[in-house]
Amino acid sequence: MLLIRHGQPGHEKPGVVLDGHHYDVSDFAEDYDERFFATDGLRRLAAFVDVQRELLLPVPATQRLGPPVARPSKIVCAGLNYTDHAQEMGLPLPTEPVLFLKAPSALTGPNDAIILPKNSVKTDWEVELAVVIRKRAAYVDEADALNYVAGYVLLNDVSERAYQLERGGTWDKGKGCDTFAPLGPWLVTPDELADPANLRLWLKVNGETYQSGSTANLIFGVAYLISYISQFMTLLPGDIISTGTPAGVGSGLKPPRFLAPGDVVELGITGLGVARQTVRSF
Repeated sequence: MLLIRHGQPGHEKPGVVLDGHHYDVSDFAEDYDERFFATDGLRRLAAFVDVQRELLLPVPATQRLGPPVARPSKIVCAGLNYTDHAQEMGLPLPTEPVLFLKAPSALTGPNDAIILPKNSVKTDWEVELAVVIRKRAAYVDEADALNYVAGYVLLNDVSERAYQLERGGTWDKGKGCDTFAPLGPWLVTPDELADPANLRLWLKVNGETYQSGSTANLIFGVAYLISYISQFMTLLPGDIISTGTPAGVGSGLKPPRFLAPGDVVELGITGLGVARQTVRSF
């Protein structure tokens, strides 16, 4: 299945994608949140859609899409998880996953604006494959880790590099600003995705391609990340893990290139759709 949430911010309704068209499933009466995933919601939703398919109402093409997952308890990210990205940043390859958190309040829809924080001078882009957790995960074995996956989704790990790297402390302060986690357009269940370990991902700014890579080049794959993270924190249903970005970020260019008001960022991953965000000042 492909899951969407549609409507105005804070008032999104659940939906699904069928044969390339968006349909409302408000009558299912559940949002795609922690409770939904924890109570076998994907199976129950599939059964609902199977019975009600001919009665589902279409969602207008002009309707805003929200993030396909309602407010998760946490967004856990892996940094420097592609060899070429670590090299462009001038950093050694990690021997263990580099982890940081993005604030859930950073979550926004796939086509919503990126709002530059006050005094931002180095806001950057990062196309990433993200994973949504299906059930409570603590001390998970790598061999069993993919059984914890509810689905896969496109994420832009927007980053303010001056906040991240020049203001002291951890990376988090440059990662969790409002609108810094555009998610979607849809959540794709594992049965709909041929091979998450071999997906093309790309990103353009104003029509120029800056990032073009493959998840085949992840240093630490999805199963390893789930297992590894679960050794340090319990992952709850609906939590998001973002797996890192390939080379081509603005801070890795010579000279660096950062986002400015009016820029248009387009990004996509094979099977996970395309997102488009316009950059605005606070």
